[in-house]
Amino acid sequence: MALPDFFLAGAPKAGTTALHAALTRHPELYLSAVKEPKFFLTDGPPPLQGGPGDAKTYREHVWRRTDYEALFDPAPAGALRGESTPFYLYRADAQQRIRTLIPDARLIVVLRDPIERAHSNWAHLWSAGLDPVGDFVAACAAEEQRIAAGWADFWHYRRLGLYGEQLTHLCSVFPPGQVMVFRYRDLVSDPAKTLSRICAFLGVATGLVTDIPPENVTAHPEHSRRHRTLSRIVRSCSAVTARLPGQAPKAMIDLLERSLQDGALPRRPLTWEQRQSLIPYFEPDIRLLSDLTGRDFGDWVRPRDDSGGLVGARPMGQRQARNGRARDL
Repeated sequence: MALPDFFLAGAPKAGTTALHAALTRHPELYLSAVKEPKFFLTDGPPPLQGGPGDAKTYREHVWRRTDYEALFDPAPAGALRGESTPFYLYRADAQQRIRTLIPDARLIVVLRDPIERAHSNWAHLWSAGLDPVGDFVAACAAEEQRIAAGWADFWHYRRLGLYGEQLTHLCSVFPPGQVMVFRYRDLVSDPAKTLSRICAFLGVATGLVTDIPPENVTAHPEHSRRHRTLSRIVRSCSAVTARLPGQAPKAMIDLLERSLQDGALPRRPLTWEQRQSLIPYFEPDIRLLSDLTGRDFGDWVRPRDDSGGLVGARPMGQRQARNGRARDL
């Protein structure tokens, strides 16, 4: 069977695309050409309805077993096969499906400041004209209603950042030796060391891949009549064109999305006031994550200046990891 040996399992907007591209260059690894096949998210075809643009996402979902295995058929003999679906960390049912089919799988998890992750997630959809709410905090407040309405996982801005809860489940499904967890900032600040750790975890040669490609900077279009008009067109067309055959409908939507982002400035840092409105939601889970990993994540809740930098940052003591889980962090 041509099934993967490892997964880049999470989290979304935490560098998994860049990491996938970097590991593709390793001669002992083979990563699927479809970066995010989503196979383990369902037991069959994905739903047909959801939030704006979800139909396009569902169309990209590789859900047939034969199609999924075909992604790994080109792997050279002896190479470890992998894929990158960052929602596997979030979805407990996906973790169980992986365990059932590939019990020896290794899972790699990248954790990013959950508020920054959520903001990047929202900015991605806003800049593409898909999120109708132009205020990040207000979009987060609408999350529960969107989930109840069946919007896809990528709209779960806050819930996707509950890493303590997600890792607790993951470590109950897989032995700790099969799970590697590290911080997004390590991948950015010291890619060579982080990539070597990942290669050592996978059991392949270290030092052959030392850098990651630059990530795309999310554009942040200004609120304007043009943006509102184009966004409405994108949202109206997405569900219709995603069901049409061929690549032309997708190309049309991609063209509209690029037009929305032309000339836009990069995503701006959140204000401290915006961060404060979300910190209470994450604080209990951050404490759980600290208990689980034995590492301090206090920087995620400490005050920031207008550029997003920590105010008065100082190191804090580490805690002992509970049950020895997820110590790779």
